[in-house]
Amino acid sequence: MEYPRQITVIQATSVLISTIVGVGVLPLPLFAVRAADTGAPLVTLLGILLAFTGLWTVTKLGMRFPNQSIIGYSEHVLGRWPAWIGSALIIGFFAVLTSLAAREFGEVVITSVLRKTPLEVTVIVMLLLATLSARNNLTTFVYIHQFYLPLILFPGILIVALSLKNAEETNLLPLLGNEPVGMLPGIVTVAALLQGSFVHTIIIPAMRRPEKAMKASLWGMGIAGGLYLSIVTAAVAVFGPEETKLLLWPTLELAKTTTLPGNILERLDAAFLAVWVTAVFTTLFSSYYLTIRAVSRLLRLRDHKMFSFFMLPFLFILAMLPDNIIHMYRIVEDVGRIGLGVTILYPMLLLLVARIRGKRGETHESGPSKSAK
Repeated sequence: MEYPRQITVIQATSVLISTIVGVGVLPLPLFAVRAADTGAPLVTLLGILLAFTGLWTVTKLGMRFPNQSIIGYSEHVLGRWPAWIGSALIIGFFAVLTSLAAREFGEVVITSVLRKTPLEVTVIVMLLLATLSARNNLTTFVYIHQFYLPLILFPGILIVALSLKNAEETNLLPLLGNEPVGMLPGIVTVAALLQGSFVHTIIIPAMRRPEKAMKASLWGMGIAGGLYLSIVTAAVAVFGPEETKLLLWPTLELAKTTTLPGNILERLDAAFLAVWVTAVFTTLFSSYYLTIRAVSRLLRLRDHKMFSFFMLPFLFILAMLPDNIIHMYRIVEDVGRIGLGVTILYPMLLLLVARIRGKRGETHESGPSKSAK
């Protein structure tokens, strides 16, 4: 076996939620509203379903090959050299995703909080934090996600619930939006923001019961997707579609308009930013960890730690390439859409070929009983 089997279904679910809920929280309502105006919640829901298609495929592969990550079983299914190309695409995509997440974090921080701090400083600090954390083993990786999950999930739910007192139902009508022809690009963009769920490929081989990985997938995408859907619905209901289009980070503005009962806090944006920073860290941590772990598996190395600092300068250079924040978000949308080929189409190809060729991984024993094939 590649990994010791220590991860439970609850822990796997925690990793999925804290990875999916990340940098995309801030601009998500803007992307959805640009696509379909009042149909933004519908676009978000369909985007979540599209993202779950990729997660479902990855999970089925993980259950079929319970002792290997996607880097290992892709060679078993496709052969060495075709699999190397697919693995290289996965590594490259998540490396770029990590750098863009760090850049977005830096842009938000210097715009909203530390306005006199150089962008380079905020970006390198977050990358360094992820680098040091990524030197841990998989069990510690899971524990970090499990620890931070309540700090990410519950404040987000609270802000959405409190903001609904300012909502106007008419802002959500018509449900299909005024221009439904733009829904397809919006669906793809929303799905692209949820691609962190691909981290499940390295979690399943370490689960005590890999045959229950689909349960973790359903709960993980259901909770994280439900939070995303509620944020978009609340933003559109409070601001209306036209005003939302004028806001760079609608979710942050939503937090500014939200107060605790009794005016204990008149604005929740400062508290929300603290939560968002934690969410960015867990997302960036997962993509960085997935990248260096995939490199180590591709090169047949037992330890991934040597790549943690090796990748850092390349990621920093990639993060600083966009000219400004508008250019960065344009790149984020383009890279995210292209990345769906890596996180959805490539796993689908693997699953199809595995079924046609009858390829299946070895079963494992979990306690006194064997897992189902």
